[in-house]
Amino acid sequence: MAEVSFPLSLPSADTHWMTLHREGPLFVLHLHHKDNRFTTDFCKAILSALQIIEDIFNASDDPVDMALVTFGNGKIYSNGLDLMHAVSYPPFMDTYLLMLRRMLTFCIPTVAALNGHAFAGGCLLALAHDYRVMRSDRGYMCMNEVDLPSALAPGMAGLLRVKMTPQTFRDVVVQGRRFGGQEALDNQLVDIICPEKEVLDKAKELALKWAPKAKSGIVYKQLKEEMYTDAVRQLSIPFNRLAPKM
Repeated sequence: MAEVSFPLSLPSADTHWMTLHREGPLFVLHLHHKDNRFTTDFCKAILSALQIIEDIFNASDDPVDMALVTFGNGKIYSNGLDLMHAVSYPPFMDTYLLMLRRMLTFCIPTVAALNGHAFAGGCLLALAHDYRVMRSDRGYMCMNEVDLPSALAPGMAGLLRVKMTPQTFRDVVVQGRRFGGQEALDNQLVDIICPEKEVLDKAKELALKWAPKAKSGIVYKQLKEEMYTDAVRQLSIPFNRLAPKM
């Protein structure tokens, strides 16, 4: 495979929306394009980062420690979908759902460092990671579709369903409940809460703790595909089949 130099600007040096760093066994993807709303090209840039990491993982001659951390900018992890883009460009949804599926079943351990708000589509991306570290003093996890109003694609609902208890699932979907750091921890939506200045460091510590599990090779991905088999199947449904029902 071609040599990759880090830090890497994505999707390009001229259109620099995110930066992929490598720190020993850790890959760190910093999302820093305004409030990190998802468009087709933004999702494709994340998919490109995942492909680069997976190619490096697969190119290793021997099993290696490896993990991925993602984090946002300022008070925002991600504010979710760019709704104008999503409405005006129907193929967007297939790219977004693919991104969620790839993250959910990624070949190495993944940690979302929630530096701030993770709303709607941003909340889903955070939940698609294996682990989450959230700031304790500010920021919410929230699915606000009930207030928009907007339907949830089966894959979105399926992802939520496998990542939380039935009661929390109810509160998230039909109440649009916002979870601050302590509430998110109490409801098992996140694994660690801490002050803002510690979020990224704590996420890296957690990633390093579980990075050795990547030594299981393709089995790590296969285990997650089996754990989340219903959500994976639902995330694979082409959106054009769903649109008339939503």
